[in-house]
Amino acid sequence: MDGPTLFDKLLAKRGLNPNSLAGAIKRPSAQSGFDRFKKGLIKQPKRSEALELAAKHLGVDVLAFYDEALAASEWARISGEAPPPATQSSSSPSVSGDEVVIVQYDVAGGMDTRGKLLLEAEPPGIIKSWKVDREWLQLNVRSYTSLANLCIVTGFGPSMKGMFNPGDPLLMDRGVNRVDHEGVYFFRVGDEGYIKILQRVPEFNGPGFVLRVISKNKDDFPPYDISPKNPHLHIIGKILTVWKSEQY
Repeated sequence: MDGPTLFDKLLAKRGLNPNSLAGAIKRPSAQSGFDRFKKGLIKQPKRSEALELAAKHLGVDVLAFYDEALAASEWARISGEAPPPATQSSSSPSVSGDEVVIVQYDVAGGMDTRGKLLLEAEPPGIIKSWKVDREWLQLNVRSYTSLANLCIVTGFGPSMKGMFNPGDPLLMDRGVNRVDHEGVYFFRVGDEGYIKILQRVPEFNGPGFVLRVISKNKDDFPPYDISPKNPHLHIIGKILTVWKSEQY
């Protein structure tokens, strides 16, 4: 369940509409934004005092408007419906109160169902997990498909130096498995795993496109193209945020 759907259901259950909700929380100027959110015209609303007040008035955690799994859980709690079946694996984040533990995606151990990955270089140690609060996620991670799809990847290899270093933490969304726009992706071709910038480039002689694979360290790792139809290509996830380390 996405945020707009939850918002719409909550309004209906409370007998409210965007205008009456804005009045109830004494923020009449928020009516237009509430109306657009209810209609699904805004998928990730800006975190604001009005939205915080609306969530409190409706009796839900404001972060449920940003996370599908939490939205479903909150609606089950309020409506009295059975909660959605648990699909969380050992590699999914665990949630306890306001704390979220984001665990590693084991690139060397082959958590991907297609088998163990061969990397351009082994990472210098592994980041096993991160513990954050939900507010940190909302303020530092702009959007993601679901909380259950977030995981930590430990940076490896020299090809992306300049963006991150081997051993640095990378936050990945495993729910993104296709390249709709340029970004940093973790993908595999056969048995080999890569973290690179992928860019959609129009084909020279046709209406389709190829994926241009770009390293940050272009001097040692020049760009090359790969077909998105390559049967050996699998997009594991999209890198949302990286933290580049500096040694002092």
